[in-house]
Amino acid sequence: MKVGYVRVSTQGQNTARQEVLMQELGVEKVFLDKQSGKDAARPELKKMMEFVREGDVVIVESISRFARCTRDLLELVEQLSGKGVAFVSKKEALDTSTPSGRFVLTIFGAIAQLERESILQRQKEGIATKAQGKYTGRPPKTYPDLEAVMGAWRRGEISVGQARKQLGVSKSTFYRLAANQKKERNKSHE
Repeated sequence: MKVGYVRVSTQGQNTARQEVLMQELGVEKVFLDKQSGKDAARPELKKMMEFVREGDVVIVESISRFARCTRDLLELVEQLSGKGVAFVSKKEALDTSTPSGRFVLTIFGAIAQLERESILQRQKEGIATKAQGKYTGRPPKTYPDLEAVMGAWRRGEISVGQARKQLGVSKSTFYRLAANQKKERNKSHE
């Protein structure tokens, strides 16, 4: 039996693309999780692992939908293999029923883990840098003619469109600048 596993990281994400792939591949039963792949204790994954039996094939859209770290990936595939179940990842064209497929699986799993760890490392470095006060984000953009343009707009001498064009900003940015300027004026009058 062809058994599919579909996963997205959050409740708000759409599974349609993965589900369409499962239909195209003739998958008979699909298990769907909506939570992070870093957690191996996913309810539908657990149900799928209990459901499959010898001769079945588990199909996923990509390795990253199944597991996020090499250890979890290899453990899951080993559990499947122990039950006589093959693992197929369509994106990576991987089939563990072949020796080359098992070898490639190990390599892809290592790359996926390296990528995830690199992202986490960059996040930690960014947080540490910001905590030290070395990184304060992108400097705010300055508008040399802001006071004059806003004054002309407030007096009704120019329209919003003309003011936006002179400043070179979007509508939302214009109204944000206007609100900020108004706050600053109110603070100075207190």
